[in-house]
Amino acid sequence: MLYAIISEDTKDSLEKRMAARPDHLARLEKLRDEGRLVLAGPHPAIDSDTPGDAGFTGSLVVAEFDDLDAARAWADADPYMIAGVYSKVAVKPFKKVLP
Repeated sequence: MLYAIISEDTKDSLEKRMAARPDHLARLEKLRDEGRLVLAGPHPAIDSDTPGDAGFTGSLVVAEFDDLDAARAWADADPYMIAGVYSKVAVKPFKKVLP
C-alpha cells in the first residue's frame, strides 16, 4: 500500500538539512530503484523552486511499504529526522486516484 510521509522542519534547519541531504537522498534513491517511490520533495519556504536562504518548511514522500508500521519505521530512520531537521512527521495511508 502507499503511504504519505509528511514532515515539518524545525526553525532555521537549512544548515542541518544540507548536511544530511546526501544520506537522505540515498534512501529515496533506493526506494526509487526498488520501484516503490511515487514522489518525493521538499516544501520551499517561499514561492520559488530555489528558495536560497529562506530554506524549506518540510517534505513530502509518497511510497509503497508493506504496512503502516514499516512506513513509520522508515520515516523514523530518515537522516533528516536523526539530524534534527524535522520537528514533526505524520505517516498516513495514501490512495492514489489520479493520474
